[in-house]
Amino acid sequence: MTNKSYSRKERVSEQIRRELAELIRTELKDPRVGMVSITDVEVTADYAHAKVFFSTLAGSEHVPEVMEGLEKAAGFLRRELGKRVRIHTTPQLHFVFDQSLERGADLSRLIDQAVAISKKTDDSLES
Repeated sequence: MTNKSYSRKERVSEQIRRELAELIRTELKDPRVGMVSITDVEVTADYAHAKVFFSTLAGSEHVPEVMEGLEKAAGFLRRELGKRVRIHTTPQLHFVFDQSLERGADLSRLIDQAVAISKKTDDSLES
């Protein structure tokens, strides 16, 4: 793969990410798809498919509902994307829950707990 085609694919992926984020924020009325962020988009080489990674502030217990809302809106989103992004094929959208933000928050909480335990242990040793 040449560097030029790689950078075009990257630019198209980023444009799709931005446009989807805007469409979801301004055009979707489905209450299941409230607090959604599009974190990344990976487009296949032929632009036929796009993996759309999303996160939500609704909590992991609501991910199935959010996913259902996004999948229901996929046709509308694809059609609108076709009007906004000039590529020969508007990709099929495949939504994937991005757990990285949630994992990061979990790790941060674990680190805070470990630091608190360590501090208690240090305090009790000093007494």
